[in-house]
Amino acid sequence: MTHVRTIILGASHWHVPLCAQAIAEEHDVVGVSDEDVSRVQVKELAARWETDAEADWQKLVDLPDLGLAYVFGPHEGMAEKCMALIERGIPFVVEKPVGTSLGELGTVRQAAEAAGVPATVPLVQRGGPTEKWLAKAGKPSYQRASFIAGPPSRYLENSNPWMLDPVKAGGGCLANLGPHFVDLFLRGCDEPAADVDSRLSSVLHGQAVEDHASLIITTPEGREAIVEVGYAFPGSPLKRYCSFTSVGEAGFASLNSDGTATFTALDGTTEIDEINVDSDPLYDPFVRNVARTLEDGFRGLPTLAQLENVMRPIWQAYGNQHGGREHA
Repeated sequence: MTHVRTIILGASHWHVPLCAQAIAEEHDVVGVSDEDVSRVQVKELAARWETDAEADWQKLVDLPDLGLAYVFGPHEGMAEKCMALIERGIPFVVEKPVGTSLGELGTVRQAAEAAGVPATVPLVQRGGPTEKWLAKAGKPSYQRASFIAGPPSRYLENSNPWMLDPVKAGGGCLANLGPHFVDLFLRGCDEPAADVDSRLSSVLHGQAVEDHASLIITTPEGREAIVEVGYAFPGSPLKRYCSFTSVGEAGFASLNSDGTATFTALDGTTEIDEINVDSDPLYDPFVRNVARTLEDGFRGLPTLAQLENVMRPIWQAYGNQHGGREHA
């Protein structure tokens, strides 16, 4: 369903510009909110969508005849915004991790299901080139994902300083980057996480949030993934380092930062290709899929229940880091 009346909450989030063109073409934006409407990017987005910027998001959710909302911005307060939309029966797209604890996410998920309000999450690696290539190996027995993004200072430069505040963000690189790659593994296995080992560190940048994290996730069947994420790459046009491997019943698949992709089958033959491993272009087609599936309750797109399975081992890792106190 295209051109429904749509509001955007938290417009200064760094993912919003990646969605902006598709939003302009697919939706009728009738309101934009942000904690600081004086930010240049907020003004530019509001002008692009031919609407006004409003500091009070609650005024936007009370606009008449809304058909869709996007929830970005600080993770603290995400659940409150989602609950307000659920109360009004407004379908919504919400950035992971949907709050600063597993409990907040669970509350939103339960409320949306009970009210029959459709909701989805931009886990944009789904269906993307990386997932498709790794799938060549079949159901993963062992998988490894390494995704090292630029330094945390970039959040000061792009008007998202709250990302360095553990209260407002809930965590650092693990909560931010980890969900995509935990999701790829659990989705490929079609199993939940059973056991989680983890290490979190802030040695490199000395911030209050971690700049490097490693997870080892094991499923009930004994399948295993190593997920490494970080804010440890220098500021650079390259943006990030990434590499992936997956081994399954069909063979061994691998990907590198430069897009070099190899797949070696069980008979020893090797296929070599080059694919785009940049995740930024994946946000545009996600928005178009939101418009396409809105009438069907976002059929085929990530659900809050799926995100809850993804976030469970991530919040457990934070709990292990802080003396066993999970983000319940």
